[in-house]
Amino acid sequence: MLAIKSPRAYAHEAGLRKRAGEFIKPYASRIRIFTSPRAWLAVNPELSHSLEASGISWELDYLHGECTDEAIENLKQNIEQQGVDVLFAVGGGRVLDTAKSVGNLLPALRVINFATVAATCAAWSPVAIIYNAQGGHVRSQPMAKMPELVLVDSEIIARSNVRYLQAGIVDALAKYFEFRPYQRHNPADLALDLKVMAALHALDSYRQFGAAAVLANQQQQVTPELIKVIDANIVLAGLANSVRDVLPTPGFAHAIHNRLTDQPELHQWLHGEKVGYSLLVQSLIEHDGVPDAELLSLLRQYAMPLQLPALEGERAQRIRKIAQQIKFPAASAARLPFAISATALEQALLATENIF
Repeated sequence: MLAIKSPRAYAHEAGLRKRAGEFIKPYASRIRIFTSPRAWLAVNPELSHSLEASGISWELDYLHGECTDEAIENLKQNIEQQGVDVLFAVGGGRVLDTAKSVGNLLPALRVINFATVAATCAAWSPVAIIYNAQGGHVRSQPMAKMPELVLVDSEIIARSNVRYLQAGIVDALAKYFEFRPYQRHNPADLALDLKVMAALHALDSYRQFGAAAVLANQQQQVTPELIKVIDANIVLAGLANSVRDVLPTPGFAHAIHNRLTDQPELHQWLHGEKVGYSLLVQSLIEHDGVPDAELLSLLRQYAMPLQLPALEGERAQRIRKIAQQIKFPAASAARLPFAISATALEQALLATENIF
């Protein structure tokens, strides 16, 4: 069965934080806000003034760490105690995934996401990434319910560190390089075709507008190119993730990423940076030790790490252990046109040591 999930509406404009109350007022006049200290500072005082002007009262919760089961449960309890119908999440992927997870547990709760960075498609994606307190991947949790609204203010994103935009570009273009290989053995799969079409549209946006968007972000300017790239990072990547059928097509690079999160030396890497390195590993396996030329060029263009950092202990042994810990569903691996094994992963991880 083909299924496509999406938020009820998506709104993106420069200065949207100044009108946030207009979007929320039709849903509730009393809300819970979930955010991080940095994100809340980035959107205020304009957002608070907008809520006040619309007669909206709120209580505030901060996320200080990862999107964990404990953080989800704490927020759920706070919402149940307050008795509100709307959760307004303001921040990056960890904040938005925590909010989506709580919305998934409370059927009557409506979630409105306000993305303050374009580092992932978390604002849109029907999946929440759950971590442990140390930042290690625990699971990727499918969402039965999507947000009511996804709000984006390009002025806020233009003021954010360009590293977030670059990581978001690579996380989004990963969908094309992860989903396209499935087509070789599954040429008549409509869901897969739709996923690849959305991912290719995002990749084309980066080919045309990526460099100009990065420059605009560095100069803290909102330009048509930056707007197109923000939409590609959030909407097109989110849409590619939102198409489902009975045959799962998980991203292999994201499976590699999941195990990289357990390495303490990589905790300072952003999600998209880990995905970028993992794409390189996937490409080395897929193309017999020679990475896809365009992919490698894109990874360099967006300043992705191409080697692992210094690792505690004997390096080769650590790399072998990482390779052995990477897990991928056998049924999905069988649909790919290249063989996956711990040996192939170890060889590819070692091969990245010689790419500069």
